[in-house]
Amino acid sequence: MPPVRIAVLADIHGNADALRAVLKDAAEQGAERLIVNGDVVNRGPDSVQVMEELLARDDTSFVLGNHDDLLRLWHTRSDKLPQDWYDDPFWGATAWSTEQLHAAGLLDVPGDWPLTARLSAPGLPDVLLAHGTPDDYRRGLSERTDPALVRRIADESGAGVLVGSHIHRQADALVGDVRVLNTGAVGSSADGDPRAQYLLLTATPRGWDVQLRRVPYDRSGVLRRFETSGLLQTALSAQIFRDELLTARSLYTPYWEWTEGQGEARTAESWQRFRGAEG
Repeated sequence: MPPVRIAVLADIHGNADALRAVLKDAAEQGAERLIVNGDVVNRGPDSVQVMEELLARDDTSFVLGNHDDLLRLWHTRSDKLPQDWYDDPFWGATAWSTEQLHAAGLLDVPGDWPLTARLSAPGLPDVLLAHGTPDDYRRGLSERTDPALVRRIADESGAGVLVGSHIHRQADALVGDVRVLNTGAVGSSADGDPRAQYLLLTATPRGWDVQLRRVPYDRSGVLRRFETSGLLQTALSAQIFRDELLTARSLYTPYWEWTEGQGEARTAESWQRFRGAEG
């Protein structure tokens, strides 16, 4: 039942060193095919490099992630995004990554990527993959997902295994009779463990064998490139992305929610107040 072993990786977020570590591990584990489950680009300094390396492979397919789509929307100043974002200095890191991909001729490549992928093997439940959910690439799947939503997705798709990404942490849970998996993040984990994360699925006569793998890598190179590439100098958001890589914790979303709750502008001063309040 080919392909037998599939590596599913996601949330690379412009981190070439983490990607190379995962690709090496996947090859050593005998992966015959790669599925990139969204968010190849943005946040880190290496969006062009990771896109080029993955597109050069002949064993790789892609699912669209919210950051892959965001940069395309940003370039056209789409009305799908709040219009005040385009002139807000906070978003300088997104503007920088957009320009890097545009200059390399890669910005529009994700326009052909689907929102879902599917794996089928004889005698096994189908596996449905989406960066978030099939109808919302910003909604992550995990053991915390509403069972009614899991049931609806499974019923509509006919899949017995659902694979998501987006939340930057791994998960393996049985929700009702549906297995829910999350790949975690290659480029910026959010569970306190800095290793690069991915999912290895193997079709066996007994069912889908699941391995949630974590791969160590040297972060010094990508952290240095935040500075040498010019990304770190673009905006506060770039500093937050770098701090997430350093801490292996989610900081961007909690900070965003804190500023909205406090009525604070997103500035270096409010960032320091947030970190102080965070303890």
